[in-house]
Amino acid sequence: MKLEAGCRILFIGDSVTDCGRRKPVGAGAPGALGAGYVAAVDARLAALRPTIINMGTDGHTVRDLAERWDRDVLAQHPDILSIMIGINDVWRQFDAVDRSAAVMPEEFERTYEALLARTAPGLRGLVLMTPFYVQADRLDPMRRRMDEYRALVRALAKRHGAALADTQAAFDGELTRADYRTIAEDRVHPTPAGHAILAGAFLGALGQT
Repeated sequence: MKLEAGCRILFIGDSVTDCGRRKPVGAGAPGALGAGYVAAVDARLAALRPTIINMGTDGHTVRDLAERWDRDVLAQHPDILSIMIGINDVWRQFDAVDRSAAVMPEEFERTYEALLARTAPGLRGLVLMTPFYVQADRLDPMRRRMDEYRALVRALAKRHGAALADTQAAFDGELTRADYRTIAEDRVHPTPAGHAILAGAFLGALGQT
């Protein structure tokens, strides 16, 4: 995947990608890229002057992505597309917020596959970022479930010739030497240090280490 000056890189996902990018502009507001890993990637790639577009939306699942795909992805004509989705698809299976919003594995894979089939052939580059849960105990029920969705994303990346950013593996490496709260206090929404890890995982997948 060759990253050329001026290329359009679009990120789409949930709150981890959003990270405040839709808040009103004002003193101390994050701005259009948010305050997370997307902004960190933009800073790291500044010399190449890419156009970075953040289309993350808080609370979204792959079902929500499908509903806004034409407007938020295809109409933006990205050269490189990065997708990170799956956390809410799993999380809604475990919390009491809205169980109807949970997306089971079969629907998750089917919907994701349909989006990639429509989009991948027109891209110069595609990066799939795995969903994650910042939990070292792999027998934890939510961690086990998240690993199932992570495996689905890995398979989709292989099927469509996409670069894979294994965010869970990146966080697992950090968990061997740091408390989870330094990465994500609620195990899902990263701290600045956690977002730096995500940016590194993306850049590594892109070949920009």
